[in-house]
Amino acid sequence: MTKRKKAGRVFSFILILLLILGLGILGVYFMMVRSVKAEFGEPAANLSQTQRVLFTVELFVSRNALLDPQSLPGVEQNFIINQGESVGMICIRLEKAGLIPNAELMRTYLVYTGLDRMLQSGQFALTTAMSPVQVAAELLDATPKDAVVTILPGWRIEEVAANVAGSGLSISAEAFIQAAYSPTQQQLALLPVSDPGSLEGFLFPGTYVLPRESNLDDVLKVILSNFTAQIDETLLDGFERQNLSLLEAVNLAAIVEKEAVVADEKPLIASVFFNRFAYGMRLETDPTVQYALGFNQDTGSWWKAPLSLADLSVESPYNTYQNFGLPPGPICNPDLGSLRAVAFPAETPYFFFRAACDDSGRHNFAITFEEHLNNSCE
Repeated sequence: MTKRKKAGRVFSFILILLLILGLGILGVYFMMVRSVKAEFGEPAANLSQTQRVLFTVELFVSRNALLDPQSLPGVEQNFIINQGESVGMICIRLEKAGLIPNAELMRTYLVYTGLDRMLQSGQFALTTAMSPVQVAAELLDATPKDAVVTILPGWRIEEVAANVAGSGLSISAEAFIQAAYSPTQQQLALLPVSDPGSLEGFLFPGTYVLPRESNLDDVLKVILSNFTAQIDETLLDGFERQNLSLLEAVNLAAIVEKEAVVADEKPLIASVFFNRFAYGMRLETDPTVQYALGFNQDTGSWWKAPLSLADLSVESPYNTYQNFGLPPGPICNPDLGSLRAVAFPAETPYFFFRAACDDSGRHNFAITFEEHLNNSCE
């Protein structure tokens, strides 16, 4: 037999082996597909072919971790999903709470099945006796008994209203806005201030878990009562030392809230405004102009940035570039850190501040306007 024939036979033998191996691998994969479909259902229609293959293999290999509970007997926990929270963050928090063994595996399961787009916000009673698959099923309940309302520091009434309307409560954004701008005497009686005009500034930031049957009065009662609970004698004494009424303090704290990005700079920023007051200067703060301008259709935001020179000239009692003193009322809802910054500002010689050039969110502070100009990033 010639060397060429021998080489040809060897090559054919290798091809046959590769074919058998390939068919074996394909057979194993199809076995995995059948097993995963039987245990976890059909894959979501929006998955790419690559995702189908990778997710199928991962779910098959780790199927026991998804089907077995964390521990027996189970320990029940209340688990809250906030409106708009990402699936990845939900899975990470589930793992940290000890309810699932692996956040990334849970996310793979949710994406494979398409359940990642069906999770509901709200409060859920989960237990370590549930398997991750059972946990996922619980989070799909379209009518959890509680709704979760989140108010972020610096939101204005309209932004709060949008979250309330999307929380699962039967309250429209329009109804909330109308009530917040025209509160009843019963609602105002919940606040430690006589007549703030509207509830802007008093919708205290935080996460509120409320029964789904809660009406608008119920929601406002909980939120306003929380504001009042935060205002202790220490804060009131601090406001008094700064010669501010509670309403004036909330007004200034709202400005500090919108100007500050880094929490530990709030007392510094507050000091700048107190120094300007002391020297009869205008506050000249952008957020008051942004509040006056209202919703910007181009950016889809209530807080236009950057502002133009024309914006700074807008005629409004809220424009602190044109008017002395505080605006007519708060421009947003400040958190406790901003209120404390106004009650206990830092003692500084600063009159100016502007954003640092390193995208850190911090500011450069200056005593003179010349120093302020030199802090420009240009």
